[in-house]
Formats: sequence, structure tokens, C-alpha cells
Amino acid sequence: MKEALSNILYNALTEAKKNGELKIKDEPLIVLEIPKDETKGDVATTVAMALAASEKKKPRDIAEIIVKHIKDEAGIIDKVDIAGPGFINFLLKNEYYHQILKQIDKEGKDYGSVDIGKGEKVQVEFVSANPTGPLHVGHGRGAAVGDALSNLLAATGYDVTREFYINDAGRQVRLLAQSVYSRYRQMHGKEEPFPEDGYHGTYINEVAVSATASQAINLKFVDVPFEKCEADFAEFSKEEMLRDIRNDLNAFGVRFDNWFSEQSLLNDSSVKKSIEELKDRGFAYKKDDALWLRSTAFGDDKDRVIIKKDGSYTYLATDIAYHRNKLSRGFKSLINIWGADHHGYIPRVQAVIQAFGHPKDTLHVLLVQLVAVLRQGKPVPMSKRAGDFVTLREVVQEVGSDAARFFFLMRRSDSHLDFDLELAKKQSSENPVYYVQYAHARLCSVERQAEERGIKIPDADSVDFGLLKLPEERNMMKQLALYPITIEGSARALEPHRITFYLQNLAGLLHNYYFHHRIIIDDKPLTDARLVLMKGVRQVIKNALDIIGIKAPEKM
Repeated sequence: MKEALSNILYNALTEAKKNGELKIKDEPLIVLEIPKDETKGDVATTVAMALAASEKKKPRDIAEIIVKHIKDEAGIIDKVDIAGPGFINFLLKNEYYHQILKQIDKEGKDYGSVDIGKGEKVQVEFVSANPTGPLHVGHGRGAAVGDALSNLLAATGYDVTREFYINDAGRQVRLLAQSVYSRYRQMHGKEEPFPEDGYHGTYINEVAVSATASQAINLKFVDVPFEKCEADFAEFSKEEMLRDIRNDLNAFGVRFDNWFSEQSLLNDSSVKKSIEELKDRGFAYKKDDALWLRSTAFGDDKDRVIIKKDGSYTYLATDIAYHRNKLSRGFKSLINIWGADHHGYIPRVQAVIQAFGHPKDTLHVLLVQLVAVLRQGKPVPMSKRAGDFVTLREVVQEVGSDAARFFFLMRRSDSHLDFDLELAKKQSSENPVYYVQYAHARLCSVERQAEERGIKIPDADSVDFGLLKLPEERNMMKQLALYPITIEGSARALEPHRITFYLQNLAGLLHNYYFHHRIIIDDKPLTDARLVLMKGVRQVIKNALDIIGIKAPEKM
């Protein structure tokens, strides 16, 4: 649909320019969207409004010029209307939707994939939790968003690398080591004060038990001062927590191509080299015995300290080196998925990107808002294991990976999310993930019924789709045709949550149709047409669920 309509619109714009009715210096990006009011048409474009500023004309006047030059050589348009301030709405012929069913039948799992990325290298960095405790539900939401976005970008032609940045340098890891050391000494009958800012979850006791059972620690350090075994406890505790994090992510169905250590940037002098380069470029300077990043040169509200008066690095110093490293690996786009509390940090990292000579929009930051875990509308008590939050592991163990992922993706990532555990477990239409998965399972059941009756689902090219005359059938075909537009729009906007909206709409159309109409009937030609339509719906549900990392069950 998009390619056909885009070509029609580009040809109309070319004709308008040739006739001197429009100037069109730069070819506009044709954006197609679904009208909120379905009576206005099947699909709409805002290209007239996008051209208004450069053409210095009213959008509606531009829309009238464009429509005048539309030539439907593909024979897919039934009607064209102009609505509101300048929307151009298209009503498409039924025959076009019949072609979509043939396309789905031919392309199968590849239906919906588009190549807007052209192999461009993109890095998606997400989760990146401190290795000082278990993952909480906020990390889980970030993991679901990052993984779905990575799948989405890969499906639209990008070369995607998924990366977890291990924050294993600095005070947090020292506190982790000290907390484990304290519990380790105490469990061996020694008096040892617990650090004031230490980590209090019961997982610290678990790490201490593991340390005692390990070859690395064992009983070697029971009578050794912390200062002399800090490195041993830091390394062991960090690796134990990372193993815990990896296990939780594996259970959640999330994988990474690369785990990048912050400490490695200090070990190989990357931080020092990065700072020297900023000095050479004139974007780092000394003031008040500290070293500063000249971030105000790129729109930040103030310059930022890189090296403090005492000679120690700030957090920004390693982030400078890390992003310089990312750029050196040839990524054209960097996508960082951060907690919402990092909002104020964005301008300084964008300044770093520009200070190294790259465009500001090389870096895209998606913020992930907090998750409130509820049970029947009431907050769930904090985790006994973590101490001060609900862990991802607890949620996944209670509701399952699929339900957790779907719920995390049901809202924009930067909006607050209420996660109701009881709703996520319900096997009813109230539960959106059950509703969608059941649609797929229901269609698999239809195909099994057909097979049991000796009915083979025919090749789409041999079917008379003109028999699909019901409004519900047209609505389903229209929704299937909109799938590639949804995928492309989601990828361009970096918004994987749009796919959950799409799935709920398609599942709703399917369930309503199934409730009111039989699919396998005595009329064989109509049965054949309906079976191919149902096969198309099942395939698209499967394709969409694959992108967001959720299983498409054949039985429920």
C-alpha cells in the first residue's frame, strides 16, 4: 500500500512542479496514516501540510493541487477526498485488498518487513543496570522496549547491535563488595559492621554464601581486612550479580550482542585519550582547578565537570569515553534507553556527540517511566529478596514472560505504567495479551478443523475474494494492509508500543467476526476465501508477536 500510494503522490507532485503550481525544492517524505474517522477513508497523508511552510500556501490549497494531478495507474483508488486543514484521504478498491491477501500468502513471515534502514548500523543500548542488585520491574520495562525496538529495526532493514553497558567502575561496586564482605565475615562468626550505605537485600547473603563455596574466596579472607581483599570481593560479587542479571534476562527472552565494561575504559586509557581529544578540539578547559566540558557550545544550560579538583573522574568522564568508543565502531545511529530520572543528562551527552564532530541527532534517547506493580488495584509489597523494590524475576515467575512483555509495551515508554498482576493472569478478553494470543490459537484451531474435514487451504491465487462481501471481512483485510505501514511508522518513531495497539485492534476484529460468522460452511468457494483470509490474519498476528518477542501459541 505505502509504495503504491507513495508513487502516485510523488508523480502528482512532479506534475504540479512541472506545471509551476508548486516549487518543491526538497522532495518531501510521504507519511501515510490511518484516519481516526474511518468514514473519511482507508488511509490519509499529511504531505500538503508538510509543504505549507516552504510553498507559502494554505495546506488545503496545496492538497487541491496534488489531488488534481493524481493518476491512479495502479488501479487501486476508489475515491480521493480532502478533509480538514489539508488531509488527503484515500478510499481503496476491494480488489486492492484482495491483492494484499495474495501478498501475505506469498511472503508469509516476511510480510510487513520493509527496507528503510538500507543496512545502516544502529546500536541499541538498554537495561545497563548497575551490577549491584537484581533487576527490578523498571529494568524489565526497559528490556522489553529495547528488545522489541531492536527486533523492529532489524525487520525494517537496519543492522542492529544490542548492548548492555556494565557500570562496574566506581563507588557502587565498592559498596557491593563491602556489603558482601560484611555478611561473609558475620556468617563465619566475626564481628563486622555493615556499611552505612550498603545493600540490604537478602541477595547479599546469597552472594556471601556463594563466596564461601567458591574457590576464589572460600575461607581465605575470614581474618583479612577489607582493604586487602576488596578487589577479590568486588570481582566475585560483580560476576555473581551479572550472572543473576543474565539469568533473569534469558528467562525474559532478552539477549545482547555485547556486554561492555565501564572499567575497561579506565583500564585501556580510553577515558584519558577521550579527554585529550576534547582538549585538542577546544571543548575541554581548566577552571577552578577542575576540567570542564564546554557543553554550552551545544545548547546545554551550563558547562559540566569532567575531572574534579581532587583529580577524580566524574560519571561524565567515562560516558564521554564510552560514546567516543561507540562512534569509533561505525554506528550511524545510537539509541540509548534510560530511566526517566536521566532526563537532565541528555543535553550533556548530546553535547559530547557533537564535540566529537557528529550531528546531534546521531544520538536518540528513549526514556522509560516508572512501573507501579498492583494486585487488584493495590500496590504490591516490596520484594523480600531485593528489599526496596519488586524484582523482574518475581513478576515473570507469577505472570509469565509473554504477559510481562506485552504489559510493558502497552503504553509509550515515557508514560507511567500500572501493571496489574491479577489482570495479567486472567484468561479472558479483559487481559490484552491473552486476547491477542487466543486470536492466533483460535485460527490455528480453524485450520485443524479444516484439515480434519479433509479441506485443504487453497493457494490464494486460486480463490475468488470477491465473495468476501461482509463489512467485517473488508475491515480485517484493511487492517492486514495497514500492517506494513504500522511497522514502518513504529520504526521511524522508535515506538514499538504501536504494535501492541495494532494487535489488539486486529484481534478484536477477528474475535467479533468469529463470534458472528461461521468460516467453514457448505459453500466451498466462500469457505476457501474465508480460510485464506483467516490464514492471513493468523500470519500477521504471528509476525507482529515475533517482533515484540511474544509467543504465538497454537493451542490455549
